Amino acid sequence: MLNYTSWCNLLLVLVMGHFVGDFAFQSDRMATEKCPGHGKVLDWSWWLTAHAAIQGFLVAMIAGLPLLGLAEWLLHSYIDINKCRGYFRLAIDQSFNL
Repeated sequence: MLNYTSWCNLLLVLVMGHFVGDFAFQSDRMATEKCPGHGKVLDWSWWLTAHAAIQGFLVAMIAGLPLLGLAEWLLHSYIDINKCRGYFRLAIDQSFNL
């Protein structure tokens, strides 16, 4: 059972991992072409799937819970596709992903 400090540390590392996934591991091409209609090299769905999979992998590795990583993969895809559709901007996207 995790205590309060352990939960806070886990949350902090997950947030850091999220920023690494969104800003260090996501290329400019991936950030642009993951949106429908912007895929030039590959279809947009491949870029979106790859980016969300990276996020899911980071969560799974940090938390040690593959099912949580799968949930992050799916949720991150849903959030990013809706950002691409213009439902919200980057700041809201980042807060949803935390």
